[in-house]
Amino acid sequence: MTIIQRPKTGQNSKAQGATTQNSTKPRNTYAFAPSLTKTTQTSRADGEGTDIRPASPSTGVGTAAGASAAGSAGTTDPALAAWVAEIAALTQPDEIVWCDGSRAEADRLFRLQVESGQLIRLNPEWRPGSYLARTDPGDVARVEARTFICSEHEHDAGPTNNWREPAVMREELAGVFEGSMRGRTMYVVPFSMGPLGGSISQLGVEITDSPYVVVSMGIMTRMGRKALDLIEAGQPWVRTVHSVGYPLVDATGIRRADVPWPCDDTKYIVHFPQDREVWSYGSGYGGNALLGKKCFALRIASQLAREEGWLAEHMLIIKVTSPAGRTHHIAAAFPSACGKTNLAMLRSQLPGWKVETIGDDIAWLKPDADGRLRAINPERGFFGVAPGTGESTNRSAVETMWGNTIFTNVALRDDGDVWWEGLTDEPPAHLIDWRGEDWTPESGRPAAHPNSRFCVAAEQCPTIADDWEDPDGVPIDAIVFGGRRASNVPLVLQARDWKHGVFLGATIASERTAAAEGTVGELRRDPFAMLPFCGYNMADHWAHWLSIGEKLDAAAPAVFQVNWFRKAPDGSFLWPGFAENMRVVAWIVGRLEGTAGAVDTAVGRVPARASLDVDGLDLAPDALDRLFEIDPDAWLAECDLTEHFFARFGGRVPPAMTAELESLRYRLRH
Repeated sequence: MTIIQRPKTGQNSKAQGATTQNSTKPRNTYAFAPSLTKTTQTSRADGEGTDIRPASPSTGVGTAAGASAAGSAGTTDPALAAWVAEIAALTQPDEIVWCDGSRAEADRLFRLQVESGQLIRLNPEWRPGSYLARTDPGDVARVEARTFICSEHEHDAGPTNNWREPAVMREELAGVFEGSMRGRTMYVVPFSMGPLGGSISQLGVEITDSPYVVVSMGIMTRMGRKALDLIEAGQPWVRTVHSVGYPLVDATGIRRADVPWPCDDTKYIVHFPQDREVWSYGSGYGGNALLGKKCFALRIASQLAREEGWLAEHMLIIKVTSPAGRTHHIAAAFPSACGKTNLAMLRSQLPGWKVETIGDDIAWLKPDADGRLRAINPERGFFGVAPGTGESTNRSAVETMWGNTIFTNVALRDDGDVWWEGLTDEPPAHLIDWRGEDWTPESGRPAAHPNSRFCVAAEQCPTIADDWEDPDGVPIDAIVFGGRRASNVPLVLQARDWKHGVFLGATIASERTAAAEGTVGELRRDPFAMLPFCGYNMADHWAHWLSIGEKLDAAAPAVFQVNWFRKAPDGSFLWPGFAENMRVVAWIVGRLEGTAGAVDTAVGRVPARASLDVDGLDLAPDALDRLFEIDPDAWLAECDLTEHFFARFGGRVPPAMTAELESLRYRLRH
C-alpha cells in the first residue's frame, strides 16, 4: 500500500478551517506521491501486473483455461495453486494477477481506477495520496438479510443467524459465480490478520475482481508477498472469494462497458465455518467485500476461536497509563452508535493520565502460557464511519486521515478535498454530494451518506501505542461492555465476577428511540456487540466465554459495564460524554490498581461518590443520583424481557446465565 511519510514540520490546517478558499491556502509541505507514470517490472504488457514471478509466457490469457494455468504459476503451494485454478475455471477471468503488496502495485491500481472513473484523486495539497469512491446507491452498507452461516446443522447457526444447508448453497453460488469475472482481472490477495508470524495471527487469501478491494486490503491487512511466504511454508489459511457480479463479457462473447461502481442487485455473503471459507457476490462495499474484516476476523474466526480455545470479538483495545506510571490494557465491546471509535482514540484531559490506541473494531484474545489473556488488533487499518467524526468529537481520527486515505461516499469540496456532516461546525457553501450531485446547505439532504467511510492505516493514528503490533498481543486487564440506554443502566458498574461479567455481555441492549423502527423504549439486543458477527449459535458463544473464564481463573480480567447515554426526564443527557468519559476510564483503572472505592448494588458495584472525579464538570445538581439510580421495578421488568430473550435459544442457554438472571431477581427483591 502506498504510504507517504508525513513531514515533521508544517501542518495541514484544513480540519480547523474547512471553509477556507483556494486563494488563502497555505503552501503545503507534504511529500507528494511519486509519479504514477513510472514504469516498474511487471508481468503484463499494460503495466498493471504485480507479481515478480510472472506466469509462464506460453500461457494464453482471455480464456478460463489460460487464466487458470496462469494462476497456478503464481505459487509453490499446490493447494493454493489448485484452488486458484478452480475458482478461475468457475469465474472465467481474462487474466490473473498475484498481488505482492508493494507500493508500485498500489500506485498502478490507483492509477487504473482513476483513469476508469472508479476513483477520484483528491487534491494532494490537502489530502496527499488520497482518493474518493462513490458507490452505486444500492450498495452502501452490510447486507445482513443476505448474510448466511452455512453450518452443517441449523441449530449450530442459531436463531440470530440466517442458515442455509451447505450443499444447497454451494450449488446456488456456483450458478451466480459462473462466468462472473469474464472480461475482468482476477486478483489473488494473500494476507495476514494480525502481525506476520504472530502467535495469535491467522492467514487468508482473497480472490477478487475489484481493484478497489485490493488497495483497501493493502491498508486493512498485512497483504502481499510475506503473507504468501508463510502460506508456502505450510501455515494454514482461510479461503475467501469475492466478485462484484458484473462481468464485462457475456456467455456469447458480447462485451459491455464497465461502470464506475460495478455490483449486482443480487447479493450473497456466505460463510462455511467448517470449511473455513467465505464467498461474497454482488457487492463491492466495505465488509461485504473486504473479506478479512467481519467475514474472516469475526464470523469465521469466532468458530476457529471456539474450537481452539480463544476469542474473536467485536472489541476495541486501548492502553491506559495512570498517574502512578502503571499501564493497563482494556478491551471494550460496544454496538454501533455507542461511542466505540471515540473511546478507541480517546485523548485524556485529566492530568497525569494517558490513553493510546491498540485497535478500534476487532480483538482476538488468547490465553498465553502463563494463563494471562492477551489480545491483538488483527487489522492493520481503520475502516470507520465518517459522519460525526470531527475535530470536537474525535480529533485523533481527523488527524489520522491527513493523507493516504480512501474515502467512500463522502462529499467532495470545490477545492478537491472531502467533507461530511460533523467534520466541521459549518458546512461549505457548495459541495458535490456522495451521489455526484450539486449540494448546498439548503438542499435538505445529507451531503455524505450516513454510512460513508474512511479507510486509513492505523500507523498514521497520532495516539497509536508502541506495542500495538506486538506479535504476542498485549495483556488484557479489563473488559468493558456498553450499550445506549436512556434509563436503568448506571454510568459505570463492575461485575462481581467473570460469570456475572458474561451475563452483562449477553444482555447488552440499546433502547429504541422515536427515530427508529419499533416501539419506543423497546430493548434491541446485541449480545457482546456480536449479533451480526458471531459465526455460530450465540448461546454457545456465551458458554465458550464461560469456559475461557474457567481456564483463566484468578488471572481473568475484571469486567465492567458503561452507559454514556442515560437521560434526565427532560430528555437531556446526564453525562457529557466524549473526552469526559476519561473520568469513567480512570475509575475503572482505579479499581484495577486498588485505589478507587465501590459500593455493592443489586446490579453490580458502582463507584463510591468520592472515587469518581467530577471536578470541573457542569453537572445538574441531581445528575449523579440519576446516573446511578437503580429502580427495582424497572429492573424486574427488564429481567422478564431477558428471560424472553433467552427463550429464543431454547435449552442451549448455559445454566450459569439463567442462574445469574435469577440471582439478579433475588437481589432486586431483597
